[in-house]
Amino acid sequence: MKRSRSDESFAFRNPRKWRPSHFILVAAAVYILLVSLRSHHVSTSGGETVESGLDSDPPPEPVKNPLSWSGNLTVIETMAQDAWNLGAKAWEEIEKYQSDSLNLGQKKVESCPSENILNGKKLGVNEAEEVMLLPCGLKVGSSITVVGTPKNDDKKNMSQFMVELQGLKAVDGEDPPRILHFNPRLKGDWSNRPVIELNTCYRMQWGKPMRCEGFSSDWDDDAVDGYNKCERWERADTSDLKESKTTSWFSRFIGRAKKPAITWPFPFAEGKLFVMTLQARKEGYHIYVGGRHITSFLYRPGFILEDATGLAIKGNIEVHSAYATSLPTSHPSFSVHNVLEKSERWKSHPVLRGPVHLFIGILSATNHFAERMAVRKTWMQYPDIKSSYVVARFFVALSPRRGVNALLKKEAEYYGDIVILPFIDHYELVVLKTIAICEYGTRNVTAAYIMKCDDDTFVRLDVILREMDKLSNKNSLYIGNLNLRHRPLRNGKWAVTYEEWPEDIYPPYADGPGYIISNDIATFIASKHANQRLRIFKMEDVSMGMWVAEFNATSSAVQYTHSWKFCQYGCVENYYTAHYQSPRQMICLWGKLAMGQAQCCNF
Repeated sequence: MKRSRSDESFAFRNPRKWRPSHFILVAAAVYILLVSLRSHHVSTSGGETVESGLDSDPPPEPVKNPLSWSGNLTVIETMAQDAWNLGAKAWEEIEKYQSDSLNLGQKKVESCPSENILNGKKLGVNEAEEVMLLPCGLKVGSSITVVGTPKNDDKKNMSQFMVELQGLKAVDGEDPPRILHFNPRLKGDWSNRPVIELNTCYRMQWGKPMRCEGFSSDWDDDAVDGYNKCERWERADTSDLKESKTTSWFSRFIGRAKKPAITWPFPFAEGKLFVMTLQARKEGYHIYVGGRHITSFLYRPGFILEDATGLAIKGNIEVHSAYATSLPTSHPSFSVHNVLEKSERWKSHPVLRGPVHLFIGILSATNHFAERMAVRKTWMQYPDIKSSYVVARFFVALSPRRGVNALLKKEAEYYGDIVILPFIDHYELVVLKTIAICEYGTRNVTAAYIMKCDDDTFVRLDVILREMDKLSNKNSLYIGNLNLRHRPLRNGKWAVTYEEWPEDIYPPYADGPGYIISNDIATFIASKHANQRLRIFKMEDVSMGMWVAEFNATSSAVQYTHSWKFCQYGCVENYYTAHYQSPRQMICLWGKLAMGQAQCCNF
């Protein structure tokens, strides 16, 4: 969605033409800065991350953990210690692993069945979640039909079930992505009326839910392939709002024929068999029950149809059968051999000994071969990267799967752009990769600025460099989509305890998909970590905000610069960075830029 609000710069030393609104913004920024100065800075021992040496050489063997772990460790420190020990064993296994499949660049054809059928006994859904495999995902025209019976849960006095299209999870501790989450609640939730909720969850981040509550959606605003997002069903609390009793009586009086009203009940009922069909079309997913259209859901950024490699059904339901038809028989990125293009064109130059202007650390997971290849073919082709004025490297931890690690090592040896971090990847240890980026950008590479982004982030490097040139190069900089006065959650899955963060608000922090810090801040972080005095927090972007606030309070004044164009969710026109971009969208964005169009590719 486009934002009409213009970008603001919370830059205390960046003079511009002043308007009344600017004074208000500056006053707010000063207030936030004063609040951040009052934050407590508690030093604890942190996890260690070791990066590889020169990128022109194969990744070296990891050394032993140089930090001594002693005393009472926090949960995340204990997790980091275990990940480090497991990583050392995983690296030893890579050296022993031999496989003919490691010859990159040899194209192989991966064939998949065009249909898949399972019965309820194989699914076993009512007791535990089971997944029906869709090896090559879906394509336009693919359909999945589920035959089942909703059941009541007497203990919880509720009845609901979930049908989900899922992708493959990337790292331990991370739930598989929910490409489509379809959740009928037969007895309602807070509304106390039957409701159907649809949503997506990308890399542990739920999107905005779409709720169907028995009212027909506005076709002009919500049409998906010509279908309403939500269809109407009978509700006991409403009458026909389109025609009052007086209007109805007058219509009959003048003899105008009344159109017969067709009403349908809520499509699911306890103890009653249903036949539900999910179909993928050009613009989104469409769901039918008993042959009647119920709801449609637009495709969301970050996912493509081929990503939907599993169907999961769980909840208060007895599944009799499920079958998928018109499936793709091949997957363009199913195999690493069809993704990694072995060409000198995509190789990175060795790291120069001299200084560079900007170092970009890209967080990636072991099995994200397609994402890394898309980045190599797009924004890593900028002339500034080719000339080593800017250096970009992927930061990847190890997988529990030996074969994937061996492929990663081969990929790193050939392309020369991967820094392998020898610990087992885990969702809550992303912060260790960020520390490694700071260490690499200040020690292996002498960079004036360090940028962190994800492998699903598209970077308009030329525009970012121009924006950086407008700022004072003498100040400590922190640039990104800044969050101000965000409060920690004290309950739920993402709860933060008072021991982890005692304050009521976080310091200002930039969203994780793309932000920039100056060399002095990165050096401060690397030094604190080496001395075991860096505070480790489980949320990577918030951690950076804490470290910058501490640097701002103890070392040097930081120039906080904010822009909405470092997009957190998806893409906006004239973006600086676009997030949640699939490999296909990356190629599309690069093609648009080649035509001089900074437009989004939200398929």
